[in-house]
Amino acid sequence: MSAFKRILLKLSGEALQGSHAFGIDPVEVSRICQEIVEVHSHGVQIGLVVGGGNIFRGKEIVNQLGVEAASADNMGMLATVINCLALQAALEKLGLETRVQTAIRMDQVAEPLIRRRAIRHLEKERVVLFAGGTGSPFFTTDTAAALRAVEIGAEVLLKGTKVDGVYDDDPTRNPGANLFDELTYEDILQHGYKVMDATAVSLSMDNRLPIVVFNLTRAGELVRAALGDRVGTRVVA
Repeated sequence: MSAFKRILLKLSGEALQGSHAFGIDPVEVSRICQEIVEVHSHGVQIGLVVGGGNIFRGKEIVNQLGVEAASADNMGMLATVINCLALQAALEKLGLETRVQTAIRMDQVAEPLIRRRAIRHLEKERVVLFAGGTGSPFFTTDTAAALRAVEIGAEVLLKGTKVDGVYDDDPTRNPGANLFDELTYEDILQHGYKVMDATAVSLSMDNRLPIVVFNLTRAGELVRAALGDRVGTRVVA
């Protein structure tokens, strides 16, 4: 039995590229989706937000081609739609019913973002994939994840990363970096730990939304996090 009835899962776009340098790795997407199916089998309602960094990285094109930051962000939001459609296909292949909702209207591709409709889908045991970020430039998909979590009444925001949680330094460069079991929102904002951007953390703090940062690349870790086991780093009031 899960500790949570409804969760919001945040995946980075890079999580979908697996060992590839770019794009979508079908093997890795299938593995992630199999864990989502297992979480769903425990009666957990799942909303999902994914980034687009495996397809498009805005800073690079801003610097190299001189594209306006707002336009680059719009391009990144469109990349998240591609990722959500890929996840939708993989989840439905495994037998889950899904809906993609986009913050930028594209009616031939997906539903428009309608909060009450999304909640109804969740109540009908459909996985809802929220694409298009917040629908506005200058906001990250982390902020979109916090916003959607609050909108649908999720009990926790689960952020899957490539490391075991939040450290006091970059563990890939400093093997002696310390892993935190638990932090407050204020700890993150004051010390600048690399969890989410300040807007996402502040929104979570204002709405008392717990965040769990865990290692998505470790088999079974998503299931454990979604069922309420103590994994990774928990961020609370």
